[in-house]
Amino acid sequence: MLQKVSLPVKDIEKYRMLLGSELIDEIVALGEDLKGIRLCHINSTPFGGGVAELLSSLIPLTRGVGVSADWQVIRGDRRFFTITKSLHNALQGSEYPLLMKEATQKAYKINNLENARELDPDYDVFVVNDPQPAALRHFCDVDHAKWVWRCHVDSSEPDEATWQFLRPYIEDYDAAVFTVNKFVPSDLKVPKIAIMAPAIDPFSSKNMALPSSLWRDMLDNLDIDKSRPLISQISRFDPWKDPFGVMAVYRLAKEKVPGLQLALITSFAGDDPEAWDIYAEVNEEADKDPDIHIFSNLTGVGNMEVNAFQSASGVVIQKSIKEGFGLVVAEALWKGTPVVAGNTGGIPLQMTGELEQYLSTTIEECAEKVVYLLEHPDVAHELGQMGKEHIRENFLMSRLLKDELTLIKELIG
Repeated sequence: MLQKVSLPVKDIEKYRMLLGSELIDEIVALGEDLKGIRLCHINSTPFGGGVAELLSSLIPLTRGVGVSADWQVIRGDRRFFTITKSLHNALQGSEYPLLMKEATQKAYKINNLENARELDPDYDVFVVNDPQPAALRHFCDVDHAKWVWRCHVDSSEPDEATWQFLRPYIEDYDAAVFTVNKFVPSDLKVPKIAIMAPAIDPFSSKNMALPSSLWRDMLDNLDIDKSRPLISQISRFDPWKDPFGVMAVYRLAKEKVPGLQLALITSFAGDDPEAWDIYAEVNEEADKDPDIHIFSNLTGVGNMEVNAFQSASGVVIQKSIKEGFGLVVAEALWKGTPVVAGNTGGIPLQMTGELEQYLSTTIEECAEKVVYLLEHPDVAHELGQMGKEHIRENFLMSRLLKDELTLIKELIG
């Protein structure tokens, strides 16, 4: 059998103090309607990425309203995950000529076939996340269940050959879920398409309120000078997150803000072999400046430390070139920290109204906005509070739970 991730049960009632009773009552009623249904999410790694982050909170909350929910993780070797990372990149627009080779397609199919044989089939609904396990439905003889494919990337302009390779597998599903309408390929034909933005867990160790004394101590332990301004980006080391562009932004900003420090914090996952090469390149560049700090989950910087950096930074950057959603934008805004981010993908959903002015498309524009916020802390504070309220109203885990339970109820009648 595939690995099942061990998870607790979380109580939805905690959300009443944040959101009032109307939404929570709806969710509780949906849970009652779906009691007895067995739900299973499937993805390619139990840690290190946005999908794993979502599932580690969503599934316990689903259990908390009385719906039986599990999480299974597919297996794969380095070659398979190199192929699927290229599929991920190609869905976001990169070319992937190696996909046209029979051996590449065969390796992808064989891995999905083997994982389909090891899948625990005893569920009523399967939600399969992203391209790595997308062919599972094709190879899995479980016709009693409903199948949902969930796309977490910006698939608005996919590499055409890659999309035509994946499309037949996705059209085997009963439903497909995307973050925004523009991510839905025009030629996709499935019985139901749903639009569902990700969300954050305000009660997790990454997002809970930290006393300033605690995050100050944590930064002390990581050799960050609290007397000088700090900016940070928290992302996988991935070309789409543009870590080299972030360092260029920092250098321009430091010309106007002497003493500025930059923290780049990453998380490694088992399904992303590409990250190691980029990590080495980023480290080599960062070594040229003692005020650029590199941290990762492999060096003891986990969710609580990320929380500390997002709380302590004068500005959080998310300089994405393509972005499915960018949970770190919501995380930083939830802490009242202003964000300067790439004007791409799902990020503008999180930065509306006055926050929209801090979306950027170039290094120079990004640096200019960062400097302005560092030099105008009153504006930064006001933007942070606007952002926190926007996240509270739209991007907390309770809303995502309602969306998913509503979709499941529609699928199973």
